[in-house]
Amino acid sequence: MKEKVTARVISQTEIANNIFDMWIETGLAKEAHPGQFIGVYPKNKSTILPRPISICEVNEEKTALRIVYRIAGQGTTEFSGYHAGDSVEILGILGNGFPLEEGRGKKVFLMGGGIGVPPILQLAKELDAEKKILVGYRDSNLFLKEDLDKYAKVYVATEDGSVGTKGNVMDAIRENALEADVIFACGPMPMLRAIKKYAEEKNIPAYISLEEHMACGVGACLGCVVKTKEIDHHSHVHNARICTDGPVFEAKEVEI
Repeated sequence: MKEKVTARVISQTEIANNIFDMWIETGLAKEAHPGQFIGVYPKNKSTILPRPISICEVNEEKTALRIVYRIAGQGTTEFSGYHAGDSVEILGILGNGFPLEEGRGKKVFLMGGGIGVPPILQLAKELDAEKKILVGYRDSNLFLKEDLDKYAKVYVATEDGSVGTKGNVMDAIRENALEADVIFACGPMPMLRAIKKYAEEKNIPAYISLEEHMACGVGACLGCVVKTKEIDHHSHVHNARICTDGPVFEAKEVEI
């Protein structure tokens, strides 16, 4: 059930250039699952809409959420100035997460690119499977890699070739001759398109979390739609709302 609550900032640090790591104390943590997100409201009333930010991690006591986000505009610039003890209005828990049951006991690729890396952390913690983590970065600022190392072998690709495979996560698969039964992924659209193509060639399922600009975050505005094979019961066209029907979809069900 979605709820707007006042939460409290526990800590915040800048972990890479313009990328911030914030822990938030909130009772909503007990409802969170890998791949879901929250809406964070700016205090500046001229920016009334919440900013959708993926859930990176939940603490063991399920009393706090971790979000890792990139400064992208006025709202996230404001968030980057928050300190421990500050209050923050959040809406959650939003969206449908990764279907853990589809990967349980199988060989699974967990794939993240750029600011799509954070949702992979809680997924790596919870998924009971033979996991290989593939993450792509622009350069040697490998934010969250040490966290991911705790849960599986991590393969890194960097655009500039400074660490790991030069190129992207697909290049890392080829370079290391990796194989999987299922893929879970989050990242920019070019990466997800490549994963969808790869999954079709290998005839394996891929569950992808789509990044999209959102307005309401609760499915009312139809501002974040993706074309689908099936007709949406809400709009009666071949569209799905990323915020409520997703953000995680089986790749073969969406046209990207």
